[in-house]
Amino acid sequence: MKRILVILISILTLSSQTMAYEEANYEVVKENQEYEIRKYSDRLVIETNSIEGNGFRKLFNYISGNNEESQEIKMTVPVTQEIKNGSMTMQFYLPLKFNKDNAPKPSNSDIKILTIEGGYYAVIKYSGRSSDKNFLKNKNILEKQLKQDNITIISPPIRASYNSPFTLPMLKRNEVMYKINL
Repeated sequence: MKRILVILISILTLSSQTMAYEEANYEVVKENQEYEIRKYSDRLVIETNSIEGNGFRKLFNYISGNNEESQEIKMTVPVTQEIKNGSMTMQFYLPLKFNKDNAPKPSNSDIKILTIEGGYYAVIKYSGRSSDKNFLKNKNILEKQLKQDNITIISPPIRASYNSPFTLPMLKRNEVMYKINL
């Protein structure tokens, strides 16, 4: 029993340690009990269509050196997903040291380098699995609250994930984001 307890504590400790991943910069401009409004600057991402569920693998291969320069790139957070033109896409944010001129060119034609325009985003944070059910529940909460507060939503919902799949669900950080007019 004591051994199981030691193993469980070790797993919890390892899972809860803060990752050293670079995170997209933002400034919180408003906060309430339900959500916060953040101001983001323009951000450079790599993006691919993730219809067949292999979007993560394609993007991970790119940052692992499967690009024209064979350059490895550090993982950043969040990993985002959103629907564009009727298709699910996935994005990895590139570290701040990159711009359109010095980012390694993708070897895979399914990967695009894009700039996500900065602006104001309403965000609700939640823990647990990053399942569709959990995402939709929190998306509906945020959408309802924004409508009550007369805030205009100008984007589809964005799913943001911050942790590895091996992180215990109760320690995971997930978010739903909407670009808004403020």
